[in-house]
Amino acid sequence: MLDCENLRKSFFGVEVLHGVSFSLDRGRVLGLVGENGSGKSTTMNILGGVLRRDGGRIRLDGADYEPRGPKDALARGIAFIHQELNLFENLSIEENLFITGFPRLGAAIPFINRGRMRRRARELLEQVDIRHPPGTPVGQLSQGERQLVEIAKALSVDARVIIFDEPTTSLTRREADRLFGIIERLRGRGIAMIYISHVLGDVTRICDDITVLRDGAVVGGGPVAQMPTERMISLMVGRTLDQLFPERTATPTDTPVLEVRGVSQPGVVHEIDFTLHAGEVLGIAGLMGAGRSELARILFGLDSFKTGTIAVDGVAIEAPSPSVCMDRGMAFLTEDRRGEGLMMHATIADNIALASLDEYASPWTRFVERTRLGDEVGRIGQKVRMRAADPMATLVRHLSGGNQQKVVLAKWLLREPKVFILDEPTRGIDVGAKFEIYKIIDTLVADGAGVLMISSEMEELIGLCDRILVMNHGEIQAEFRRGDFDSGRILEAAMRRRGTEAAAAPAAAMREAV
Repeated sequence: MLDCENLRKSFFGVEVLHGVSFSLDRGRVLGLVGENGSGKSTTMNILGGVLRRDGGRIRLDGADYEPRGPKDALARGIAFIHQELNLFENLSIEENLFITGFPRLGAAIPFINRGRMRRRARELLEQVDIRHPPGTPVGQLSQGERQLVEIAKALSVDARVIIFDEPTTSLTRREADRLFGIIERLRGRGIAMIYISHVLGDVTRICDDITVLRDGAVVGGGPVAQMPTERMISLMVGRTLDQLFPERTATPTDTPVLEVRGVSQPGVVHEIDFTLHAGEVLGIAGLMGAGRSELARILFGLDSFKTGTIAVDGVAIEAPSPSVCMDRGMAFLTEDRRGEGLMMHATIADNIALASLDEYASPWTRFVERTRLGDEVGRIGQKVRMRAADPMATLVRHLSGGNQQKVVLAKWLLREPKVFILDEPTRGIDVGAKFEIYKIIDTLVADGAGVLMISSEMEELIGLCDRILVMNHGEIQAEFRRGDFDSGRILEAAMRRRGTEAAAAPAAAMREAV
């Protein structure tokens, strides 16, 4: 159905795609994998009509394909579902479905045919298992339901090829399973799909074929049975990763750096008690909605709490606020790096300096001392192994997801905090960048800091942490030490019903699910 031959693309004289070739058959799912910056997005933007290729050839159903824009791509049956969903939250489901072309009462009558739109919307929503009325505002839907609305929008234009870009980044496991069921159904209807994801387990689960990109070129591929995870990782990063997690270079001490006692906020968290030690990585596991991110925000003073105490180095923080917590040596890496952690249109240097401007301002003029700042930014950049030619001029929005996350870490490293709160630190970044983030975390604890890490990836928690706390319904349900880590028992505690000692399903079933 789709055949791409020798695709080339350059930006400002620098070639970023070096002859990318692959094909896609009807009713099959092609997994496209690679590190951030490998060329996946550029390739898909060419297919979706967002970018024009500089060389090569694309054939769709045997005919040359040369879209002048996204509208041309849609007209030819290619739909692109971006990682950041293109939906208007203030509009209804049906209005979003037909935003590119509302049905009219007549060719010469400039009024929307609401009845026809609603009937067609119901048909489309039924195909993707959405039970909400078509007039429901999109803002009332969960992230998973919004993803399905995007699929319905693609079906509304009779898409023959659907491109999914990191579709499960913000989904719960149940929502992801629901999405995979829809993809399986679309495959049965003969729709071809391209699936881009850093979650290699999902790629091997739902894809028929896999193509691996590295540095703008295809470096391998084939049927999924011939592409185990280890081979994909080796092709993606250009080297063999002997292990997914670096060897720990330090052990936890007995020195408390963060003590939380009886912290409660009605309807959010209840009687939270734990101690984080210097040199320790303490993980927090739990399902979405368990209260993990809410707890992180409370600890950093972003949200209030009714009772309890938070102490750093044995001294309680009175009336916590972000500025007070920062002064006491705390740092918070938010799960939403683009929306809350970075100024996307500012430079790398400006972002890194943001939390430390006072320290780099002249005491008399209050102007930022750019030379001194540049020296420190360069030092911190080397420490986090940031890849950027000129941090003083490069905008953060031009960086890959992994390098953006390094900028957020560098921003806090400049302050040399004692306590790091990391909320989903590797979400949406590739396996090579993850390994580098893990090494940075190891360096932090080796230098005597304490790291409190929230993650939805069980393997990540087990591979990095010294202890794991399991949250459920805003409470800490269980604690596991490294020697006792067991994914089935951890998941069992995360799914345990309030007030019961045993999970609803047997532990063996939980382990099988993991």
